[in-house]
Amino acid sequence: MINNSSFDRWNRLESKSLDQQFINEIIYGLNCSPFEASAVLDYVYKVFNGYFESSSPLKPGQIRLQLIAVEAKVNQKLSESQQVTVTLTLSDDKEDLAIRKKQGIVGLRRHKIERMCREAFDQGGLLTVEDLAYRIFNYGVRTINRDLEYFRQQGGVIPLRSTVKDMGRTLSHRLLIIKLWAQGKEYSEIAKTACHSLNAFQNYVRDFK
Repeated sequence: MINNSSFDRWNRLESKSLDQQFINEIIYGLNCSPFEASAVLDYVYKVFNGYFESSSPLKPGQIRLQLIAVEAKVNQKLSESQQVTVTLTLSDDKEDLAIRKKQGIVGLRRHKIERMCREAFDQGGLLTVEDLAYRIFNYGVRTINRDLEYFRQQGGVIPLRSTVKDMGRTLSHRLLIIKLWAQGKEYSEIAKTACHSLNAFQNYVRDFK
């Protein structure tokens, strides 16, 4: 039996690229066909390839990653969705070594997950479980899900696409938001902590009431 979910996963991961973003801009901006857009991309590489290396250098331990933008619609194909390029800190010796020494490998991985998810969110992008598992850490999805469950049990909200966009199985953050509200926290404070807009948080509270 063919595992279609596996094919879908790789298609989703391949859709998040700078080339795909450029092709989308040509298709929708100039009303071109996908074939024409790909041809334009080929010529861009041919003419400007020598200039692509002049972009600002990354700091040691940083990576650039193409992600789906926060503004992208949930019901839109990833290959057609708005994308952004973000800079993430994969390794920070000054900070990470102390955490590894105190909390071990698992604690360090969880620290990196939280750091990079918030960095991506601050730059207008949203990581997914698949991004973390297949594009960054090369761990299994189950391992990443266990880490995310740890954060939920601790009352934390990690700004993943599934969390911010209310997708998939990670809907328990609504309960966390209501708990914070019941504790008397300010609306603006909860919205920032939960990585949601103030309007989204107010809708949760209204539905709960």
